[in-house]
Amino acid sequence: MNLLKCENLKMGYDGKAVFEDLTFSVEKGSFLFVLGENGSGKSTLIKGILGLLHPISGKFHWEGISRNEIAYLSQTTEVKKEFPASVGEIVLSGRLTSKRFSPFYSKKDREKAKESMKYMSVEDLEHRSFSELSGGQQQRVLLARAISASARVLVLDEPSKGLDSKVTEELYELLSHMNKKHGITIIMVSHDMAAALKYASHILSLSDGRNKYGKTDEVLFSSEKEGKR
Repeated sequence: MNLLKCENLKMGYDGKAVFEDLTFSVEKGSFLFVLGENGSGKSTLIKGILGLLHPISGKFHWEGISRNEIAYLSQTTEVKKEFPASVGEIVLSGRLTSKRFSPFYSKKDREKAKESMKYMSVEDLEHRSFSELSGGQQQRVLLARAISASARVLVLDEPSKGLDSKVTEELYELLSHMNKKHGITIIMVSHDMAAALKYASHILSLSDGRNKYGKTDEVLFSSEKEGKR
């Protein structure tokens, strides 16, 4: 089942395209890595997926999912100033996406937040200020927030940027576990081809008009064939 269909996308700024003729779909429960060099349009695509930027032409079409079921996790370098709050407050705030009318948290909301913090092993940080945490701890907290929100789709823009290799590997393992155990569909921008080959179910490669999309082994096989020509 496809959750997202992207058809004949042409995207950019002030009428100038960063990429065009891009068509792909995101399957329910998939782990999609979006790869490409700087300037290839990866972040532009993510903004389109999140509804923050409209395509010049083409369209995004979500199937059977609402915007409040889509969680976004930005780079660690971008989030430190956004949350001058405690870890517990941040994780609990994920529950706001499911509350249409009431601004108050219920007992169920608080229990869900507690469960999410425990799942991400950040329950001992509940009363710590988010801004005081390390990059790896911050990402765990934000993932706990996404789980608390009962997100069905998690969109990440280079979440490992600024993290050391050990913490990066831990982050990928957590995301893989969320994908497999909770069935959360993940769309992630990355430069890490090795990680894509290890964790991705699908790869979208953006590169100078030679965009490729498919299951990981299919994209890899296609690239190898081109390299032998």
